[in-house]
Amino acid sequence: MSLIYVTRLIPENGIKILKDAGHTVDINPDDRVLTKIELLSALRTKPYDAVLCLLTDTIDSEVFDAVPTAKIFSNYAVGFNNIDVDAARTRSVLVTNTPGALTHTVAEHTIGLMLSLTSRIAEGDRFMRAGKYTGWAPMLLTGADLKNKSFGLLGAGRIGVDTALIAHNGFGMNIMYYDIVRSAEIERATGAEFCESVDEVLSRADVVSIHVPLVDATRHLINAERLELMKPTAYIINTSRGPVIDEAALVEALKAGTIRGAGLDVFENEPALAEGLSELENVVITPHIASATDEARGKMAEMAAGAIIDALNGKEPQNLVR
Repeated sequence: MSLIYVTRLIPENGIKILKDAGHTVDINPDDRVLTKIELLSALRTKPYDAVLCLLTDTIDSEVFDAVPTAKIFSNYAVGFNNIDVDAARTRSVLVTNTPGALTHTVAEHTIGLMLSLTSRIAEGDRFMRAGKYTGWAPMLLTGADLKNKSFGLLGAGRIGVDTALIAHNGFGMNIMYYDIVRSAEIERATGAEFCESVDEVLSRADVVSIHVPLVDATRHLINAERLELMKPTAYIINTSRGPVIDEAALVEALKAGTIRGAGLDVFENEPALAEGLSELENVVITPHIASATDEARGKMAEMAAGAIIDALNGKEPQNLVR
């Protein structure tokens, strides 16, 4: 029997897997992110063998040292920018994540943001609720068609490819993309055109969708200068990580009409928004819920729990971050 700490409540199927395997599971009783001091205090209470953490937890050297008995930190997220992987490696602590569980879910949400923007769905909903609708009018809240428009991907990993498939097969959009590695999969499946740079995608695409991890090279990948490269009729969508976009610069671009609109599920300083962002009509914002379906979140819980069980049984867990 091993001791496992879970930093925040996750779907019950994941907890059940751990308990059914005979392990003792302690869960943060509050449905909120623990402060650093609270997290350290909780981890020091018992000699935990494993920690199941979330993307909202900052896991660094201090945290690892607070629970030296832990063999694995299983991250309930597809990304792992919240974890100091080098610090884990020097302590021989395993780190895992949950890729694949939410691929299609996030892709669907990305397309939902695109449709909300181009058909002005969220804006129309606010218009109706405010009692402004007085009857049909030919120029009322006109948007943009998607068929034959160019869909530009920044990042052609699992989620990017799935999103491109929906955009191409479902809407007849022309796919272009940039990644540090060419993707034979996306080119074969959608006829996608590989672009030599981020700037080329930005300057040519009608819709830009971001699917890159947050690393030093991608922080503020989209800044004021790059927003200026985009068409004034173009839209940008981000369901990856907030700091990939300079949010203050985006607000100014949206105000000035540099681009037509933006759809955001992630934000630079979550949960705070850049000043003025929420006041703009040409932006659709959702509270980091792109993976928030019962199916996806449940699968993430299963994967995170399964990785812990493998590690505690002396096996190499799936989705090991190397």
